Amino acid sequence: MRLQGIPALLSMAMLAMMLPAMAEPFPLSPAGVKTLAPDGAIQSTGTWNLGTRAGDFVFVAGMRGIDPKTNKLVEGDEARIRQGFMNMKLIAESEGATLRDAARIVVYVTDMFRFRPLVNKVQAELWGKGPYPPRTILEVDRLNQDDIFEVEGTFYAPVKK
Repeated sequence: MRLQGIPALLSMAMLAMMLPAMAEPFPLSPAGVKTLAPDGAIQSTGTWNLGTRAGDFVFVAGMRGIDPKTNKLVEGDEARIRQGFMNMKLIAESEGATLRDAARIVVYVTDMFRFRPLVNKVQAELWGKGPYPPRTILEVDRLNQDDIFEVEGTFYAPVKK
């Protein structure tokens, strides 16, 4: 059965109003916190999500150098660090933030002497001459999958009204 005329227009209008709600993969929390899972991002592998939006802030979970196309670690130390930052950037950008909107980042490395210079190099490439966000860098004994690097970030991205 084909809808024609006004009934067809009403059906299309109702579908158009429902699409934004259908596109939202997770319901908002009771307080309005939005869980983020943008297209092209890595896949969560456990009881965590990639990020959330709470009011004007976007919180990105620890991102490692995982290729979103394969969900496997990228080869090479510098490439892996760059990919981790790019994974964080993708999630922030999905909510309208840029790297310059980073209010704070936290970096975890398994060898400060070896990997801190690479983190600094990649940050300089991505942020240019700055300004750079406040950063804490910590040396940890071990990361998931025996990885070398992880970065998490908090971004300011005012809700568009």
